[in-house]
Amino acid sequence: MQKDSKIEVFLIDNGSLAPEATLQLRAIAEAMSGKLGLRVEAVSLLHSHKVDPSKLSGMEATIVKRRMRASFSAGQRQFVLLPLFLGPSRAITEYLPELLEELRQECPEMKVTVADCLFGKSVNHPDPRLVTMLGDYVKTADPQGTMQLALVDHGTPAPEVNALRNAVARALSDLLGRQVIACSMERREDSKYDFNEPLLERLDTVSGFTGGRLLAVMFFLLPGRHAGAGGDVARIGTGLVERGIYDAVEYTTLLGRHPLLVEILLDRYHEARVDSLRTA
Repeated sequence: MQKDSKIEVFLIDNGSLAPEATLQLRAIAEAMSGKLGLRVEAVSLLHSHKVDPSKLSGMEATIVKRRMRASFSAGQRQFVLLPLFLGPSRAITEYLPELLEELRQECPEMKVTVADCLFGKSVNHPDPRLVTMLGDYVKTADPQGTMQLALVDHGTPAPEVNALRNAVARALSDLLGRQVIACSMERREDSKYDFNEPLLERLDTVSGFTGGRLLAVMFFLLPGRHAGAGGDVARIGTGLVERGIYDAVEYTTLLGRHPLLVEILLDRYHEARVDSLRTA
C-alpha cells in the first residue's frame, strides 16, 4: 500500500472498550485503503486505546488526540477525518471541533478536513443507501414479511440525530411497504428529550404494536456494549419476551458489515478532498 506523503486519512468512530468494535473499524478502513490506493487508518475519538492489545491482534488501538500528536512530531500537517457516524452526533459537532482547536494551539499550521457523516447533507433527506442497507437486512432476516419492524437507535440528546432516524424509518417503510416504528434504546430523563419516545422496552405503548415476532432493525454501525450479541439492545429484547410482549425478538445485522458502507465512505472522502482543494 502506497501512502500519500502529503495527507493522512483517519476513519474515526466514537470508540469503544469492546475489542470487536475496533477490529471491525479496522476492517472497514482496510477495505477503504484497497479501494483508494492509499492508507486509511482506524482511529477512535475516545476509549479504544484502553483495550488490551492482546485482544486486538497485538496492535494497540489509538485515539485522535494522541495519533495526531504523533503525526505532528513526524512532520505531518494535512489530514482528512472520515466520521463513521450515521448522523451529526454531539461527538462530531461539539467534541471533535473542541479537540481540533486544542490541537491547533499545538500545531497552528495543521490543515484538517472533516468529511460529512454518513447521512450526507440533510437529516431530513439522508443518503438513500442507508435505507437500502437496512432494507437488505430486513429482507434477509424476514423474507416472508411476517414480523413487526422497529428501527432502533441508541437514543440521543440531539434533535437533529433523532430527525435523521425518523426520516430513515419513514423511507424504510416506503421501501418495504410495511409499517416501521422508530424507537430508542435509551433516553435522558428530562422532558425535553421526550422526542426519543417510544423506547424499545415500551413498544407495547404503541397502539397495535404487540404480540407475535418483532424484528429490531439495528440503526447501529459497530458491535459493542449496546449493539451485537449480549449488548443492551439484546438485553431489552430478552426482557420484552420474558414479559410476554412478544413471542420472539430478532435483530438485523449491524450496518458496519454492509458493502454499501464503504461506497458511502469513499464518496465522503472524495467530497471532502474536493472541498479542501476549493478552500486551499
